[in-house]
Amino acid sequence: MAKIILGCLLGAYLIWTWFPIVWMLMSALKTEQNMFSFPPKFIFAPTWNNYRVMFGQLGIGKYLCNSLIVAFTSTTIALLLGSLGGFALARGKIAAKKQIAFWIISTRMVPIAAVILPLYMIFRVFRVLNTLPALVFAHVSFNLPFAIWLMNGFFKEIPISIEEAAMADGCNKLQVFYYVALPIVLPGLLVTAILSMMFSWNDYAFASLFTGAESQTLPVIAARLITQYGIAWGQVMSMESFIFLPILAAGILIHKYLVRGLTMGAIK
Repeated sequence: MAKIILGCLLGAYLIWTWFPIVWMLMSALKTEQNMFSFPPKFIFAPTWNNYRVMFGQLGIGKYLCNSLIVAFTSTTIALLLGSLGGFALARGKIAAKKQIAFWIISTRMVPIAAVILPLYMIFRVFRVLNTLPALVFAHVSFNLPFAIWLMNGFFKEIPISIEEAAMADGCNKLQVFYYVALPIVLPGLLVTAILSMMFSWNDYAFASLFTGAESQTLPVIAARLITQYGIAWGQVMSMESFIFLPILAAGILIHKYLVRGLTMGAIK
């Protein structure tokens, strides 16, 4: 009986979480008439017209490239600095490490609205407003504390005896980090990368303020489809599928590392 109830709850949860996604993907392949027909049509002739409009009239190719550049660049920088910072916190002889670690993650808790104005002033002084580097810097400023905090937890899970053995064989601290510690925490590194990329890929607040006509990203362009004359639902659904599917694909590709990473004790 308990298994039946558990199965029903699990089925209801899967329907609750996946139905909006399936509906979005189906709507992207429907005509406007089929999208709002009642009763809803689950069997229909798919059309790629919404995607043709996206790439033809809207020209989202360059905005897709902008999103990819910003997400990969900011994630790479956050991973590089975050893994070094996390390793230093985990293994370095630093006073008040717990307090420093908490202070670092507390900066991630600051609402985006509180940092937008200072970042805007900084970018204006350095004349990088409306450029991709400004958006990359903004994303790194938000992802880096999170990356340091997570990687600090992952590095703490490594038995210190492994690193001591490597040092006894002649490795210095940097070699221990690169050749010993980093390969062991690879699942944690991938988890941190996916979570950082999700924030950067989905960000609208920073992207709408710090980018110009040529440097806008997909979430900003998706918002432009909601106008005073109505909402282009077909293009909105097809655009959302482009925003959602890459993250889903990345999660599926590294799902076994996600499970290992999330069970390493870094996220508690």
